[in-house]
Amino acid sequence: MANAREIRRRIRSVRNMSQITRAMEMVSAAKMRKAQQRVLASRPYSDRLQGVIADLASLRIDAAELANYPLLTQREITRSAVILITPDRGLTGALNTNVIRRATRYILGEANVPVEVIASGKKGRDFMVRTRQDVVAEFIGLGDAPSLDDIRPMVDVAIQDFVAGKVDAVFVVFAKFVNTLSQVPEVRQVLPIVRPEGEGAYSDYIFEPSPQAVLADLLPRFVEIQVYQALLESIASEHSARMVAMRNASQNAKDLVADLNLSYNKARQAQITREVSEIAAGANAFAG
Repeated sequence: MANAREIRRRIRSVRNMSQITRAMEMVSAAKMRKAQQRVLASRPYSDRLQGVIADLASLRIDAAELANYPLLTQREITRSAVILITPDRGLTGALNTNVIRRATRYILGEANVPVEVIASGKKGRDFMVRTRQDVVAEFIGLGDAPSLDDIRPMVDVAIQDFVAGKVDAVFVVFAKFVNTLSQVPEVRQVLPIVRPEGEGAYSDYIFEPSPQAVLADLLPRFVEIQVYQALLESIASEHSARMVAMRNASQNAKDLVADLNLSYNKARQAQITREVSEIAAGANAFAG
C-alpha cells in the first residue's frame, strides 16, 4: 500500500488533470454550439439546391441531353474514390475509430473494386497511409469554420478523376451529427449525381439564360455543397464527442480523487496508529 505522501502527490496530479479536462470541455461546448448552428443553417440550403437539381434534371432536360453532362453519367463501377473526413485531433472518444472503421468496411468489404482515398483530416490520413491504402490527396488544417473556397480543391480532385474516367463513383465518409450524444458514421454517394426522388417544387420557374446553362453551372456547386455539408457535420460531431469525452474524464477524475482521499485517510490512520504503538512500546520499555 502506498504511503500518505505518495497518495497526496497522486491526488494533486489528478486534480490538475481534472482542471485541464474541465477547461477542454468548456471550450468544446462553445465550439460545438457554433458548429451546430452552421450545420442547421446549411441543411435548408442543401435541400433547396437538391430540389432545383431535381427539376432541372427531370423536367427541363430530356434523357438525350443528360448525356452531355459528365457529372450525371452513370457507368459500371470498376474503380471508386472515397473522400474520408475525420478530425485533425484526437480526444474525441470513439468518433475517429468509428468513422475510420466505416470507411475501412466500405473499402475492403463493400466496394469490391479498387478504391482511391482523398483524406481530409490527420487522423484518417495517418491511418490510410499506415495501412498502405491508395491515398491520392490529403487536406489537413481546414479549421473549425471552413469556407467553400477551402474545400473546393478537394472537390476538384474528385471531379477531375471522375470526368477523366479514373474513377466511376465518388463517396464521402463522415460522421453525421444527430445530437450531442449521437454521431453516426455515414457513407454518401456524391458522384455520379443521382437525380433526387420526388416531385420538384420549381417546375413552374423560368430559368435564365436556359435550364441547360443553369444545370451545367449548378452540378459542380451541388457536389461542393454535399462535401461541405459533410464537413460541417463532421466538425459538429467532433466537438460534441470531445465535449462528452472531456466531461466523462472530469467525472472519472473526481471519482478517482474520492477513492484516493479514502486511501489517504486509511494510510494516515495506519501511520498514526503505528506511531502511537511505537510511543506506547517505548514508554513501557522505559518504565520496565
